[in-house]
Formats: sequence, C-alpha cells, structure tokens
Amino acid sequence: MELGYLEKIEDLRLVWKNEAYDFTPWLAEEDNMNILGDTIGIDISEISTESSVGGFSADIVAKETGTDRIIVIENQLEDTNHDHLGKIITYASGKNASIIIWIVKNAREEHRKAIEWLNENMDENIDFFLIQIELWKIGESPCAPRFNVLEQPNTWAKEIKKMSQEMSETMVFKLDYWTAFSNYVFLDPEFSRRFNKRKPSTDHWYSVGSGSSEFHFSFLLNTVRDVIAVECYIHNNKDLYNQFYSNREKIESIVESSLDWRELPDKKASRIIIEKQVDLKDKANWEKQFNWMKEMGIKFYDAFKSFE
Repeated sequence: MELGYLEKIEDLRLVWKNEAYDFTPWLAEEDNMNILGDTIGIDISEISTESSVGGFSADIVAKETGTDRIIVIENQLEDTNHDHLGKIITYASGKNASIIIWIVKNAREEHRKAIEWLNENMDENIDFFLIQIELWKIGESPCAPRFNVLEQPNTWAKEIKKMSQEMSETMVFKLDYWTAFSNYVFLDPEFSRRFNKRKPSTDHWYSVGSGSSEFHFSFLLNTVRDVIAVECYIHNNKDLYNQFYSNREKIESIVESSLDWRELPDKKASRIIIEKQVDLKDKANWEKQFNWMKEMGIKFYDAFKSFE
C-alpha cells in the first residue's frame, strides 16, 4: 500500500491572500464554521461579518446555538500581537460577548499567558479561546485547514456537559429529532449527492447548502403547531426571488406542489416554503415525516437549481 506524506503549508497567504477579503468570508461559510465549532464543542449560528463596534469592525459576530450567547471572532493570519489582543477585548465589550475566539497563525508565549490569565480572572460566564489555524496537504491534493486549540477555559468541558444537562425538554426533543432525521435521510445516495451532512442542533431548523452563497435550503419543525416544512431561504437578493417567482409554474411543476411564496418586502430575506401537518410526538411516524422532507428536499434542489 502506497501512503502519502502530510506537508504543512507555512505561508497561509498562499491560500488566503487577504485576511478581511479572503479568510474571513471563507471562515463565515457554514461548513467552515461547523469545523471551528466542532473543534471547541459548540454550534455556531446567526453569523455576520465586519460587524461595527464604534469606529471599528469585528471580523465575525455570531451566536451559540441553543443559548444565544454572543460570539466574537477575530482573525489574524500572522503571529499574535498587542494590537489584536486589544481588539478582541474591545469587540467583546462592544458586543457584550460571552465567547471570544482569537484565530492566529502562531501565538507568542506572552499572548498565550494573557488569554490564560483572562480565563482565570474574568467573569465565569465569559470564555476566551486562542486557536491556531494551519494548512496541510498530501502531495498535489487541495490544502486542508486544521484548527488547534492553544488556550481555552479550564472548565469548558464541564460547562458543555452542564449546559447539555440543563437543556429544556423542547431543545432535547429537537436535537433527538434532527439526529434521527440526519441519520436517516443521508443513507439515500440521491439526497447525499445534493446535500452535505451537518451536525444536528437544538434549533427548529436543519439547514443545508445549495452550492450558492445567495440561498440555501432548510428543513423545519414547529412543535407548537405540529408542522414540518421545507424551504428555500434567499438571504438578501430580491432579484433572485423575482427570478424564481417568474418561473413559479415551472418550479411548482417540478416540486409537484403549490408553494407559499413569501417575498417579505420589508426584510432582507425571502422565503419559499411548503408545510405539512404531522404528529411530531409520534416517533413511530417519524420515518414517514423524514421521507416526506427528504423527497421534497430533492425536488426543491432540482427545481430551484434549474432557475438560479
């Protein structure tokens, strides 16, 4: 058996030439944020970039799924310095953040000590992470990113366990539902060919990419109304919504159902959705629910990708 050799790419700027225009948008993509989240043990959602803090801009501001704790992420494709240390404290204060993540190429010992000191002396509800970003490849393969945790709160593992124990009954239900959903639908090669698997969460949605930054698909559940749904979610592009709407008859023909078209003119986003009344508490009926969402998801993908 012939094996390759791991090669570390020392110059990160061979891949991300500019920190603000290349690395930050890359990191803000759902799949890459999932990698970061998995590294430190949290789910990250509601991601925004270049969020203003007075006269400055935080690279990324997001929330921790299930707790809504605010996350501030500062990126630095070089060795740590005092300037960025000051920035993370400024941004954390300006955004009232509870989780602060500093991503760097390399960390100087004095800055590692500073993050360690902050974790030991700050309020117990505020957590600092110092993360190293690396690039690796094998032979001529594409570069692969790797996050290494250099500093984290001493009690982080305990807090993650505690929070999971304190989840509400509804949050536990959603996590169970999406875990079973994910394990089931991705067994179908037609589904997995179109969508990438993501980590189940306690949200009322399970989102999957479309291959476009302009829109994505989501599977939804509403525990109050006993409803499941599939939607095409357009982030901030009314022209794209109108383009889809102008092909409404063809799209609904592919989906084989009438859809609820929600332009939402007073908001940035637009939604195109179909719902189904079910009994969510009946676990014996979950497989039928999963099949409906799986088949509708495939139809949504084929329909909307045909007219983007």
